[in-house]
Amino acid sequence: MTDTATLAGLAPATLTDVLRLAGSAGFDRIQEQIRRTGGCSDPIHLQGSTVTRDRTTGQVLHRYDTDNEPGGRLRIACGNRRASRCPSCAWTYAGDTYHLIRAGLVGDPAKGTPETIRDHPRVFATLTAPSFGPVHNRPGNRPCRCGTRHGEDAPELGTPLDLETYDYAGAVLWNNHASDLWRYFTIYLRREIARRVGLTQKEAREQSRVAFGKVAEYQKRGAVHFHAVIRFDGPEGPDSPPPAWATLDVLTDAIRAAAARVAVDVPPAGDQPARLLRWGTQLDVQPIGAFGHGEEITEQAVASYVAKYATKAAETTGTVDRRIGNKEALVLLGVPDHPARLITACLDLHALYPDRKLRDWAHMLGFRGHFSTKSRRYSTTLGALRQVRADYRAQQQRRSLGLPDLDDETEATTLTLAHWAYAGHGHTPGESWLAANIRRDIQLNRETAREELGAQEGGEPDGSNR
Repeated sequence: MTDTATLAGLAPATLTDVLRLAGSAGFDRIQEQIRRTGGCSDPIHLQGSTVTRDRTTGQVLHRYDTDNEPGGRLRIACGNRRASRCPSCAWTYAGDTYHLIRAGLVGDPAKGTPETIRDHPRVFATLTAPSFGPVHNRPGNRPCRCGTRHGEDAPELGTPLDLETYDYAGAVLWNNHASDLWRYFTIYLRREIARRVGLTQKEAREQSRVAFGKVAEYQKRGAVHFHAVIRFDGPEGPDSPPPAWATLDVLTDAIRAAAARVAVDVPPAGDQPARLLRWGTQLDVQPIGAFGHGEEITEQAVASYVAKYATKAAETTGTVDRRIGNKEALVLLGVPDHPARLITACLDLHALYPDRKLRDWAHMLGFRGHFSTKSRRYSTTLGALRQVRADYRAQQQRRSLGLPDLDDETEATTLTLAHWAYAGHGHTPGESWLAANIRRDIQLNRETAREELGAQEGGEPDGSNR
């Protein structure tokens, strides 16, 4: 428990609950459960039991029942990827994303990609939204159009110079169709590759594959853009070398041509004109080099960058991280003017484009796609990474209980029966305070260990040594 001095600033209700919790008979076990979730902000509560028996004799090898837990409940981590909702689970999600992206860059046989993948041409591409009106920015050493040199954290950055002429409807409709733009981009990319090497699409597909892993990020103006690792593979995927014609230049030129070709039609509706949605002109494509060879864009840096944004969403622009039912809620929630206007545009346009579900995704400023996606053969999956972690923890638990290790023979000789039921979620005020302190301590320990490891191995200090 933290020393008494840290309790001084707590609200009376929280302080009362902390003291109740500290004096309860089950405090040590509650603290252990919270620590096992990593200090999760909104844990899931389960009730139930498990029984492990010997298949041959029926002997009970281990029994667990939540009736013996404080409150009759077991807490497990919520698994939310949003840092604004649960920093602890978001850290785990970012770590998984880092390893997923990194495995597709440096190779990891355990994650489905050979180490020879480093010899394949690969680039880091950023595709952005077009302009919907001039906004406050920091154009190098020059002042903004408004005549002011804005600081790095100036609140007006990304907001329109003229709120009344900014195309709010166009901005949210673009966000809403961003996933369609990406889908068409991947289709055109394969076509442009074939065109550049003088092959039919079928012939190009028989000789090579294109793999990608991407993440979405919100700019300060509230527009989504995508960061993507795009890689050339051979005909069998990452296990085979790409053909001689599959070069960085071909890949780079094809990306630029494909992005320029993409267009999504939005029909007129009500007072809204027909629109032709395209990518913005700020397209950046840079080759990815091996770590430690002096390149500006390295494998480690790319994996860390993608992982960083995998846990962030529209709340970075000033909006909220949950659905908004009506415009009145914007005032109650204190949403700043610019994101509030974007949300209002979503709510107003919902009736004109009901199939686009703009009201449901108003808190996301219209964007309704997945934040992190990849092609099938890029590398491993988040599900596979989670399963490895779950298997490891199960193995550690069995060893602590004196049960045999999990393997094919064990599975044939033991039988585990489990019954679980959802029993709620969240913390009491005192538990929330305790979870925040545990999460802070864990984060401090991780940062210290990462800095020490980085100093020893020359790793990136921002997450590459996860």
